[in-house]
Amino acid sequence: MATGEAPPILVAIDNLTKSYRRGSQIIPVLQHVCLNIQAGEFLALMGPSGSGKTTLLNLIAGIDHPDEGTLRIAGVDISRLSESELAIWRHRNVGFIFQFYNLVPVLTALENVELPLMLSELPRRERRAHAELALRLVGIADRQDHYPRQLSGGQQQRVAIARAIVTDPVIIAADEPTGDLDKVSAQEVLDLLTRLNQEMGKTIIMVTHDPRAAERASRLQHLDKGVLNACAAGG
Repeated sequence: MATGEAPPILVAIDNLTKSYRRGSQIIPVLQHVCLNIQAGEFLALMGPSGSGKTTLLNLIAGIDHPDEGTLRIAGVDISRLSESELAIWRHRNVGFIFQFYNLVPVLTALENVELPLMLSELPRRERRAHAELALRLVGIADRQDHYPRQLSGGQQQRVAIARAIVTDPVIIAADEPTGDLDKVSAQEVLDLLTRLNQEMGKTIIMVTHDPRAAERASRLQHLDKGVLNACAAGG
């Protein structure tokens, strides 16, 4: 890429629509959303509860399928993939960070981080080496043999971030990553996400209610009743 040239578009969303059925009623969640996200960008999605921001994140992460529209990531229209194809794509391309960590309580920190690699063809020694490296990167290698119940909320979220990056994903999708943390732990997690973005070039898409978290992003998009404010401008 030439000096001064804009980074390539990693995520290209066009006319994306999603509804859910509740009994006989159809509930529209996203309406004709269009958005471009550049490689290496740190994007924050904000909006009131029920605005569709988590649904949009889940669609980008390949957790759900849209009803209409196209969703291209690195040139692949994931909206056209089957469930099995989408599962393979998601494993190879997305690291997901949940608000409530979603760690397996009977596994150590190291074993939790190693979990996504179990689907790979890496031998056990290499899987462990990758997991140990990920824990070092998030600054919690000294807790690798601890179980989730032995860790603070901030430490558990660091383990969850290590698990999200261990496969070297194209996208890190974070759903309220500081929502269950105290102020100090939240700042530490945001510092870590900022480093992953600025020093490692990771593309991060974060849903948040917290304006202080959103300030860490390089761009902010607001969703309101399933409509993206900047859609008319093409993202």
